[in-house]
Amino acid sequence: MWELYEPVHDIVYFAPQARQAADEAGMRGFWMGYFGMRAAPLGPVGPAVVTSCFYVFHPDRVARAVPDAWRYASPCDLLAARERAVDGAMRQLFGDQVVTGPQIAEAADLAWQAAMAADTAGRVLGAANQAIERPAQPHIRLWQALTTLREHRGDGHIAVLVGHGIGPLAALVLKAAAGESDGTALREGRKWDPGAWQATEAELRARGRLDAHGRLTAAGAAEHVRIEDETDAAAARPWQALGKDATERLGELLRPLAEQVAGSGLIPADNPVGLTGTRLGGTPGAAPDRLP
Repeated sequence: MWELYEPVHDIVYFAPQARQAADEAGMRGFWMGYFGMRAAPLGPVGPAVVTSCFYVFHPDRVARAVPDAWRYASPCDLLAARERAVDGAMRQLFGDQVVTGPQIAEAADLAWQAAMAADTAGRVLGAANQAIERPAQPHIRLWQALTTLREHRGDGHIAVLVGHGIGPLAALVLKAAAGESDGTALREGRKWDPGAWQATEAELRARGRLDAHGRLTAAGAAEHVRIEDETDAAAARPWQALGKDATERLGELLRPLAEQVAGSGLIPADNPVGLTGTRLGGTPGAAPDRLP
């Protein structure tokens, strides 16, 4: 399901409506808008909390945006701004007829049911998004439900990484080594310096996770699979509660939306999210209850 809901969620980062809404709310630049709108469900928290919840960003990247973001707009204002961004982006991508149609409404109801069944103990971003009031418009409700599910899974993924002794920068290095994202883009976007990246590569080589060329060793690849499997297992509760048939139906409804986002070129092929190749928009025929 991740491959199907992640592209829909990600419009809030890549759509021009998102930058416009953030700017209109008073944000200063892309990163302040990113951190302000994504962290808004948490309330006016400080940079240490955001750094912890988002995990892979250098503290300096976060501190340049938070808490200054709250000086220009309240979290409530930024929640409203991201809803405006999502509304505009979805209407442009999918068209008014689809956005207001019965399939979006059906998908919204199924996704909301799954999101409300998510177990959020120890999952701060998931819990904060789950607590947001149910949006009246179905397409906004769909996006918010998918966002809750996405952050719920992300919180669980971070817990798995911590359990495996993989810190924030090591997580990025391993992501690049697995071929999921470009290393330079990850490092620069998350504001880690080259020296720290190289030191982390050396540490992972010493642990037998990377080879001399910066690729995953057999042990590193096996651990990568275990981490993904454990993340999947930790994210399974919403889909178990929704049931196999309803989960499959939601997958059927999300697939054309994910494919439309992928086909639009909105999300670049080289992106930090890990949506690469066939994963961008979902693999045709993939089981919708599998959470890659």
